[in-house]
Amino acid sequence: MQQFDDDVLECFLENQLQLFPEKVAGTLEEAEDFLEDCMAVVVDSVEEVIEYFEEEGIDTEGVMDEEILDADEVFDIGDGRYLIVEG
Repeated sequence: MQQFDDDVLECFLENQLQLFPEKVAGTLEEAEDFLEDCMAVVVDSVEEVIEYFEEEGIDTEGVMDEEILDADEVFDIGDGRYLIVEG
């Protein structure tokens, strides 16, 4: 099971409205429970974000890295890692 550190949880709490119309979590604990429930993943690079989408069957051919990182499901943690949340 994926472990979410405080940086990941705080990033999600601060930016959750980019994916959801209203807040789904108000505390770190709620954020962790929510991310576990929706099978969110943390990856270590832009390349891994692209690999994730390709594994999910999403066509990324011809899409720029910036466009993939702008997807609502992708949260930039700020330390080179990315959180991917399936809405």
